[in-house]
Amino acid sequence: MFRIRRIYDDTLPRDKRSIDQVKGIMKSRFRGLSEEDIEKTAKKLRDPLKYRFRSILFVAEDIKRDVKGFALLQHAPDLGFCYLDFISVDSDRAGRGVGGALYERVREEAAMLTNIGLFFECLPDDPRLCRNPAELAQSRKRLKFYEQYSAYPIEGTAYATPFKPEHDCPPYLVFDPLGRDISLGAELLRTIIRAILTRKYGRACPPGYIDMILESVTDDPVRLRPPRYAKAAPAAPIHSIPSLEKRIALVVNDKHLIHHVHERGYVEAPVRIDRILEGIKDLDLFERMKPHHFPERHIKAVHAGRYVEYFKRMCALLKPGASVYPYVFPIRNNARPPKEMPIRAGYYCIDTFTPLNRNAYLAAKRAVDCALTAAQAILEGYRLSYALVRPPGHHAERSAFGGFCYFNSAAVTAHFLSLYGKTAVLDIDYHHGNGTEEIFYGRPDVLTISIHGHPKFAYPYFSGFPGERGEGAGRRFNVNYALPEKLEGAEYAKVLDRVLKRVGRFKPRFLIVALGFDTARGDPTGTWDLLPKDFHANGYAIGSLRLPTIVVQEGGYRIRSLGANAREFLRGLWEGAQGVAPKETKRKKLTKREAKGE
Repeated sequence: MFRIRRIYDDTLPRDKRSIDQVKGIMKSRFRGLSEEDIEKTAKKLRDPLKYRFRSILFVAEDIKRDVKGFALLQHAPDLGFCYLDFISVDSDRAGRGVGGALYERVREEAAMLTNIGLFFECLPDDPRLCRNPAELAQSRKRLKFYEQYSAYPIEGTAYATPFKPEHDCPPYLVFDPLGRDISLGAELLRTIIRAILTRKYGRACPPGYIDMILESVTDDPVRLRPPRYAKAAPAAPIHSIPSLEKRIALVVNDKHLIHHVHERGYVEAPVRIDRILEGIKDLDLFERMKPHHFPERHIKAVHAGRYVEYFKRMCALLKPGASVYPYVFPIRNNARPPKEMPIRAGYYCIDTFTPLNRNAYLAAKRAVDCALTAAQAILEGYRLSYALVRPPGHHAERSAFGGFCYFNSAAVTAHFLSLYGKTAVLDIDYHHGNGTEEIFYGRPDVLTISIHGHPKFAYPYFSGFPGERGEGAGRRFNVNYALPEKLEGAEYAKVLDRVLKRVGRFKPRFLIVALGFDTARGDPTGTWDLLPKDFHANGYAIGSLRLPTIVVQEGGYRIRSLGANAREFLRGLWEGAQGVAPKETKRKKLTKREAKGE
């Protein structure tokens, strides 16, 4: 068993380990490579401008997360072609389908990136060019394999000329049209050959060598060698290959049902999760994961220990079905909180409608576990993950709960990921993420941005003003967009565009989206008019940042439209992250009522 994933750079420990294993395979399988060339592998991923190719590394890993094969694809966006630099498997994996799966994944990626096709080098199967019988046999196997994809050596050129006369086995240049009916012109091929020789080999080419190769290209259109090992067949189509970065890790709070407040008017109900799951079930984008248990120390890294202990103890004291609502709110004296536990609820709360009950701690702790599991999935190679949780969390401050929120799952996750690199939190709930703001207000390593209804009319009323920009080292790293009471999708999109540019300037390693669907038309807690098409557009814009992104569910209380809005947002997010045009993905047609947000 193995799975394929893309590695974007070597900043995370897991990716650095995988790249080291790739270099080990290079050393064993490409003995002619210099140590310097092997060590460039990670540098090519980090600095595409220097090498004039955008490097794309795919690895095939077994269940122990050991690399069993890899493919390094080079994309030349300025010229519109892809070049397969290396593809190889570990010696003990030969013949087990790893190489074929990697090549299929490369073809799929190249087809998405270019309109010309895929080029690569392959050692010759001609004894006049290669004197080593064992190498000749291997070359024949490789060329036979590539013929099944209608990939053939380019004929009529001097490309298979060694740098020095004494060198053996100069490679063919092979062209894979990626399932298209493409005819290469001579001038285009010369441009591509020049790019390959100068960008890959550089000074290793002897003086006059490149000009000699280019002058040899005279056929127009270019000729490909007829098949030698199989009958001619139509160009092989592109197949979609499962790959980790193309899936969304989905983590659902399996304990959310235990937190069910039955009081009339309490809109934060379990049915919210059911509706969202119903809405997204037809999207073939998710890989469901079980939540892992994480130590409480992750929560105490952003919440005061005294608050966490009170919350846990108070919930444990309550009888099943009983709730305590805060009703006394003293001006806080940090040294002298109220002695009676029920009265102390007001000491730790910011409103009168968020109750404590026996299961609130357990459900909130599990929500944090889900968010951290989603973050862990990102560290393991996923690019998108979704923590579908309740209760929500973004109103929970360091020492206070409220707004249906007890623990700030997004903030806990942001702190957890900040240990690996700069992190941005984008809150797109209708209500200001006061808890996230307060927790990170003095930190420059976590950018917090909230788009919300102006506090002059929207909860939590006393925070979320544009002038709140952070303090100390965190100055300018907290941004609030407080918007008017009436707002439609077009106006929202303009603000989101500005926000995403700000995120881009911060250059975070990770993005956390605190996702609220209470911005939707008809939500009982909001006043805006966003429709499913708007959620799709917003998701697409956020996904287009191409950042490792964790979505943490916050609000959204209009049950009838939750499913459609969730489906459209997550579909758009995936399309943006993959660079796929919206029309190219399978889309469930919205009913007229869904399209209108009814």
